[in-house]
Amino acid sequence: MTRVDQSDEIGAGILSRLAAAVYRYMILAVFGFLNALPTLILWTFLRADASNMVLFMAALLPIGPAGSAAVYALRAWRDSPDLQPSKALIRGYRLNLFDTLKWWVPVLAVATPLMMNVVLAGDAGVWPAVRPVSLALIVLMGIWSAQLLVVTSLFSFRTRDAMRIATVEAIGQWRASLGFLALMVVAAAVVGLWSEAVLALMGWAFVCLLWLIAKPIEADVAARFIRAE
Repeated sequence: MTRVDQSDEIGAGILSRLAAAVYRYMILAVFGFLNALPTLILWTFLRADASNMVLFMAALLPIGPAGSAAVYALRAWRDSPDLQPSKALIRGYRLNLFDTLKWWVPVLAVATPLMMNVVLAGDAGVWPAVRPVSLALIVLMGIWSAQLLVVTSLFSFRTRDAMRIATVEAIGQWRASLGFLALMVVAAAVVGLWSEAVLALMGWAFVCLLWLIAKPIEADVAARFIRAE
């Protein structure tokens, strides 16, 4: 992709570029919070009970496509910075919506019973070891999903091929996998110490960190799985 001179729209000065960057991240923060708002509203009205776990997990449906659009936009802003950052977010959402949902919905479907195991473990008739096993599987799914989010956001593969590539990258790019694990731990800490609303407000920062962690994945996928013309 041809890199556009930043001076075309933004200007060559440091203050101009800084103001444009702040504006982009403000748009990203608003975009992320608006997409997380339906999740927050539904969670507010749901009673914290295992019987509502399906609804709790279903409320996460908007998060996958929004995250994909954000990753797409961050690359677009890097390659072609301009003064209309919302265009990249909208384009990324439109292009990646269905490809993201093809794997995001199954991930949530599998994660739902695992989360129920974590919540219900220790009750009468439930094997105590179910909790750590389910929690470990959730963590592994989270790391794999982060890899898959990067692959589907930045490249056009068939869903099954993207899943295979994400598996390969999760092992080969183990430093990035550890970075995604660290993000998950910090996100859980934010929710535990404050609330889901605070996490939604900080979502832009988490996506930016994910993008920084994912740069080696982008380069490796492009080198190994994209055929040179």
